[in-house]
Amino acid sequence: MTDSSARSFFKDLSLPAVVAGFITVLVGFASSAVIVFQAAQTMGAGQAEIASWMWALGLGMGVTCIGLSLRYRMPVVTAWSTPGAAMLVVSAAALPLSDAIGAFVMAALLAVVAGFSGVFERAMRRIPVSLASGMLAGVLLRFGLDVFVSAQTQLPLVLAMFATYLLGRRLLPRYAVIATLLVGIAMTAGQGLMQLEQVQLQLARPVFTMPTLSWAAMFGIALPLFIVTMASQNVPGVAVLKASGYAAPVSPVVGWIGTVNVLLAPFGAYALNLAAITAAICMGRDVDADPARRYTAAVSAGVFYIVIGLFGATVAAVFAAFPKELVAALAGIALLGTIGNSLAVALNAEAEREPALVTFLVTASGLSLAGIGSAFWGLVAGVLTLLVLRR
Repeated sequence: MTDSSARSFFKDLSLPAVVAGFITVLVGFASSAVIVFQAAQTMGAGQAEIASWMWALGLGMGVTCIGLSLRYRMPVVTAWSTPGAAMLVVSAAALPLSDAIGAFVMAALLAVVAGFSGVFERAMRRIPVSLASGMLAGVLLRFGLDVFVSAQTQLPLVLAMFATYLLGRRLLPRYAVIATLLVGIAMTAGQGLMQLEQVQLQLARPVFTMPTLSWAAMFGIALPLFIVTMASQNVPGVAVLKASGYAAPVSPVVGWIGTVNVLLAPFGAYALNLAAITAAICMGRDVDADPARRYTAAVSAGVFYIVIGLFGATVAAVFAAFPKELVAALAGIALLGTIGNSLAVALNAEAEREPALVTFLVTASGLSLAGIGSAFWGLVAGVLTLLVLRR
């Protein structure tokens, strides 16, 4: 980063952006870290290897968030592939760890080719903004609903957080989510719900595993992991950027994420990709009124990811100490503005209203076919509906 760009970044940086970055990382880890741990254990990884996986994934997400967001001055948020981790739990148990690592490298190389060749970007250009917005609203709907579902088990906590958010939106809109987070932490700490007994500060050490590759690993892990990651993660990730008004250069973004993934795969970075749900937290109105300054939230998330990578399982244990109701309520509240804006954009154009609605409903349904999640199938259903109605 040059001196002028550094000055520009710190001028654009704000406390709401830093908090948005923290919430992004908190929601990402709290919602799916356990699946990554389970995937590593299924493949025979010990404690040292699991800590190395967290090191590699945290470093990979941090470097790509920071580098790509600063390069393109837009909130480019990356994540690990949660569907990919779930697939590994099922399909990788019978293979040696070195074969699985080789499959990770191969899947990342395929992402590099799909990115830099422009094939993936050409496919994404054909998706209308209304369908992308409908898909985003469908993906995020569960998080909005979980705010009120959480009230069934922690009514005082959720009501206090929601009331704080509404009051903050009325008086200090930029700091509404920050106040909500602080009230949530204060209440859970006061009630003794923060489970910090198992947390021990310890640096993670990278463990290199020499990749090997077999036909079973190629067709059983590499290809399915590549397809699931591109369809269930990168497609929604690009759609989130598009729906939020950012014209991201998709080819280099996907290509560079794949390149970093190739380098870190031997240490346990099984799949890196564009984020969708957590990315939306960095693109909302609460981050900054000016969309051109929201990239600082993604950079902040990248810094938190690197800290997580350095301290591995220790930081994961800290995030696990937060009650699930607090995390669910905080995520839903932080995404309220994005959900509302996505629905407004999706239903704005009358000619595309029904296809966008179909996209929204299929995505929100949670439909999963062939191991690929509902976000992809929602876009497929919306495009087919649009084609039929236009003809």
